[in-house]
Amino acid sequence: MSVREKHYPANQVMWRERVDPYGQLTVWTTTLFYGVLLASSDVGRAENGGYGLPIQHQITASGPKGALTGTLTLPELALTDDTPVVLIVPGSGPTDRDGNSPLGISAASYAMLAEALAQNGVASVRIDKRGMFASVDAVDNVNSVTIADYGDDVLAWATAIRTRLPTESGKRCVIPLGHSEGGLVALAAMTRFPIPCGLVLVSAPGRPLADIMRQQLRDNPANTALLEQAEAAFLSLERGERVDAASLDPALQLLFAPQVQGFLIDAFRYDPAVLISKVRAPVLIVQGARDLQVGERDARHLANAAPYAELSVLADVNHVLKVVPSDDLAENLSTYADPDMPIAPGVVRAVVGFVERVASPKAAPSIK
Repeated sequence: MSVREKHYPANQVMWRERVDPYGQLTVWTTTLFYGVLLASSDVGRAENGGYGLPIQHQITASGPKGALTGTLTLPELALTDDTPVVLIVPGSGPTDRDGNSPLGISAASYAMLAEALAQNGVASVRIDKRGMFASVDAVDNVNSVTIADYGDDVLAWATAIRTRLPTESGKRCVIPLGHSEGGLVALAAMTRFPIPCGLVLVSAPGRPLADIMRQQLRDNPANTALLEQAEAAFLSLERGERVDAASLDPALQLLFAPQVQGFLIDAFRYDPAVLISKVRAPVLIVQGARDLQVGERDARHLANAAPYAELSVLADVNHVLKVVPSDDLAENLSTYADPDMPIAPGVVRAVVGFVERVASPKAAPSIK
C-alpha cells in the first residue's frame, strides 16, 4: 500500500419527492450525514448551467424504465483516444446534475467543477439520478432504490460515454468521481466496472453509514435524549429489520421514515473500507478540512485501506467544495446557497492532476 498526501491552501427541473435520509434532522443537528437543510431557495438549472460552460451537450444512458439524462461537458480541443472522461456521481437525496437540491442547496458545485475541468482540458459527464429531474421516467418508484441500483446506472453511464466518445480500441477511460453518497455508489460499482482505470472520491464516507450517522447524532449534545431510541433503530436496520417510526420520538421519525428504511437497510450493509480494498485502479481521495458532513478521519480510513491511493487534504474547503476561511458555522452554511462563489481551486487542481497522471502511461504503478 502506498499513500501519497498533498495539502493545498485553501432549466427547469423535474423530480419526484423522496425523503432524504441524511438531511431530515439538520434543523437541529447541523452535521447530519451529507445533508444540510438551509432556508428554502429557488433552485433551477438551465441547460448551460448559467456558468458559461465551454461546450455542452445533453447525453442519455439506458435506465430500467426510461432514459437517464445528463450533461456532457467538453473542452474546446478535441479529445484524443487516451483522454479520460470524468463521470460525476452525485450525493444523497434530490441532488441534481449541477449539485443543487430543492432542499435549499444551490451551490452548483458539480456544474462549476465540470466547467473548471473543461477549462483544463478534461471532459466530464454529470447526471440526474434515476427517478429525479430529467431522469424522472427511468423508474416507477424513486424510493425503491438500492446502492447496487445506482451502481447499475454508473455502469450504464460508462457504456453511454464510450458510445458517445468512441476510440479505436473501444476502451475509453471513464473515471467515476463520487461525491458524498456518490462515493459509496462509485465504490460499490467499481468491482463490476468495465476496464477500471481510476476512481476519485470526494467527501466520501470511509466507514459504514450507520456508524457515521451514530457519530453525528452523538456529536450534538442536544441529541442526548434521543440516542437510546436511535441506537435501537440503527441495530434493527442493521439486522435487516424495519422499525415502527411512529413509535419513535418525533425528532427521529423523519430520519427513520418508512419510505427510506429499505434504502437504509441496504446502505448499512456496505463498508467503504472493504470496498476500496478491492479496487485495482489508481484512486484519488479528496477531503476538505472544513467539511461538516464527512471528516478527515473518513478520508484517512479509506486511504489506509486502499491498495494504491493519493490523499489530498484541502485546507478551508467544505462539503460543497467551496472555500471557507474560518470555523464560523454560519459562514460555512451560507456557501450551500451561494451559486456565485467559485469552486475551491484546490479541488480542481487535485482532480485535473490525477486525470493527467491516469492518462499518462507512466501515471501510476501497476496494481496487481
